[in-house]
Amino acid sequence: MQYQFKFNKILHIKEREKDQAFDVYSQAVKRFEEAAGKLYELLKKKEDLEAYQQSRLTMGLPVQEIRHHQHFVDSLEKTIDHYQKMVANARSQMNFQQEKLLEKNIEVKKYEKMKEKDLASFMESIKQTEGRQMDDISIQHFMNRGN
Repeated sequence: MQYQFKFNKILHIKEREKDQAFDVYSQAVKRFEEAAGKLYELLKKKEDLEAYQQSRLTMGLPVQEIRHHQHFVDSLEKTIDHYQKMVANARSQMNFQQEKLLEKNIEVKKYEKMKEKDLASFMESIKQTEGRQMDDISIQHFMNRGN
């Protein structure tokens, strides 16, 4: 008698769904890391530019160059704001995908636990059947020996 889990197909489907959810989550993490990396680069660039401008101010700068730097900093701040929104969106998407992955993981664990219990029950019933068969064989052997 061979063991066959009655929800085996469902378990395979749930495992596939979990794998797909993991792939989507991995992509969301990658997008978040890319956006966060770009934001970091922009913030670092702004910080360096402001430090450069501050050092140049101590030596004296023409007004035109100050305006040029200020215009560039304003443009950089707009870009930073855009990337901050992108990072926030990517983070929320990543957290959402993480929750979905967690749900799929829990579903798979439930089916695996059911399979484990079902297998244990199957093994116990086989053990009982074998015990009964051994008893029957012993009784027949005893009866045949008595004749």
